[in-house]
Amino acid sequence: MATPKHFLDLDQVDPKTLRQILDHGKAMKKARLNGGHDKPLGGKTLAMIFEKPSTRTRVSFEVGMRELGGQTIMLGRGDTQLGRGETIADTARVLSRYVDIIMMRTTVEEKLLEMAKYATVPVINGLTDKTHPCQLMADVMTFEEHRGDIQGKAIAWSGDGNNMATSWIHAAVQFDFELRVACPPELKPPADVLAWAEKSKGQITIGHDPESIVRGAEQQVRPRQAIVRLRRLAIHHCLELLERAIGLEHRIQLDTESEPGVHGGERRGVGLAGLGAFEHRGP
Repeated sequence: MATPKHFLDLDQVDPKTLRQILDHGKAMKKARLNGGHDKPLGGKTLAMIFEKPSTRTRVSFEVGMRELGGQTIMLGRGDTQLGRGETIADTARVLSRYVDIIMMRTTVEEKLLEMAKYATVPVINGLTDKTHPCQLMADVMTFEEHRGDIQGKAIAWSGDGNNMATSWIHAAVQFDFELRVACPPELKPPADVLAWAEKSKGQITIGHDPESIVRGAEQQVRPRQAIVRLRRLAIHHCLELLERAIGLEHRIQLDTESEPGVHGGERRGVGLAGLGAFEHRGP
């Protein structure tokens, strides 16, 4: 039996194949917009394993598979024996007897690698805590639809050196564009990823000042998580200031009044609890 062709990470697929995937995707999208396209996955079934929740990834895979003529099976955390003692290897073997493709969205990369090792059908990385290659393929395709070939262009990333940053580094090397990364020193991309990029002669710049990183870039990318973190940091800073102000007000009250049963700390706690509840109303 031939070894299945998995799609696990951008650094594991040669640049020529990645370019062919994008070009084929563009051609199919154009055909669809013009009123018709082939359905090459007719009679095929995709098993989607979601150990982490998703909106866009799930909808993208499910709609895409159906539009190409295939069908999907959704397997959440409580739908399989994975969480009840069955090994990933056994699950890979069983699924391979029933379906034609497996997509896995999980946390630890080792789970994905084990699935690919024992599956006899292609396995696709729908996301791990280390990388998100499908998202990057979509990002590159979208960039090229609006701004032309990404080769030689400058892209800026502002945020944590997380799984998306790693996949952007992979993409920069494989698609031959410049990537400028701005992130806090303690949250920079993994050392092995940067070493791979340097060995592959990638144009990767790591810095800490977002303003200088984005200057002159063709596109700026900011992860939603980074924006949320910045918002939370701002809220926490405001809470600290309010706590000090409320504490000062209570101290003044206690100095000027001898009202029994009033405790500044308790009142301050009630005030901050209310503010904390307000904080969590946001997205």
